[in-house]
Amino acid sequence: MISVILPTRDPHPVRLQRTLAGLAAQSLPRSEWELLIVDNGSTKPLADPMIAAIGGRIVPETTAGLSRARLAGLRATRGDIVVFVDDDNVLAPHFLRLVRAHFTAHPRLGAAGGPVIPKFEQSPPEWARDFFGLLAVRDLGSAPIIAIGADDAPWPHCAPVGAGLCLRRAAADLYVQALSSDPSRLGLDRTGRSLASGGDNDLVFTALHGGWDVGYFPELTLTHLIPSSRLAPDYLARLNEGIMRTWVRVLHLHGQCPWRPIPPWTVPFRAVRAWVRFGAWRSPAHRIRWRGAVGQFLGQADLSHVPSQST
Repeated sequence: MISVILPTRDPHPVRLQRTLAGLAAQSLPRSEWELLIVDNGSTKPLADPMIAAIGGRIVPETTAGLSRARLAGLRATRGDIVVFVDDDNVLAPHFLRLVRAHFTAHPRLGAAGGPVIPKFEQSPPEWARDFFGLLAVRDLGSAPIIAIGADDAPWPHCAPVGAGLCLRRAAADLYVQALSSDPSRLGLDRTGRSLASGGDNDLVFTALHGGWDVGYFPELTLTHLIPSSRLAPDYLARLNEGIMRTWVRVLHLHGQCPWRPIPPWTVPFRAVRAWVRFGAWRSPAHRIRWRGAVGQFLGQADLSHVPSQST
């Protein structure tokens, strides 16, 4: 059984409809997968007729936060394979069938993903292309890639992003146990207006260091529906800062951080120097890169009061 977990909070109705339509079109027989929608404190309780039409269940999780929503989904599902789908992800028709095939063919596979193809609401400006990775857009080519799990394995280039992240239940259970023993890791992911984005990486690292392989498979394709607001320079700048800040923390948690802790009081001075070094006034792209550097400084400052841990 495959468990599809879709966390959402006040979803855009059109994008959610397209996401649900992609699930309804899956070639894997409906009896072989389940759908759980985690309503993570929406302003109005989620009640989309299409959810019921395709046999989905709605589970409320009133405490805001992506990690908390995912935990609620994991506790309420029973599948031996879990697929996380965002409310703006349209899976290719054979996605779930191929997920099952790959996990069956690779018994040590713990986490997997594939290409994420963007579908923009409006054409992105040319400068924005350098930042598609911030929006979980990626394509690693037409050949599968597998990184071997080990307790000291480095971060793999083929690590899946959160959109369409597939997990073996045993690997997901390791993550649940890790959060239970260290609830502060819940803060690595988005909560409210926060653009912290470290939960996906923490999850993959936890599986990898638990001895599970991590894979990229080009057949596991999904379309990411990206609204024009996600291309706004201010949004991308905030996103880059949030990603870098939590990336420092994730690397530290898993014993692979190349940066040392710094005193928090030094962050403003470092940020000013970086403003000049990056020429942040020159263009939106320069400013977004600068905010990424600020995120690194904030992450290093966070380390000054975070103990070193291992998975």
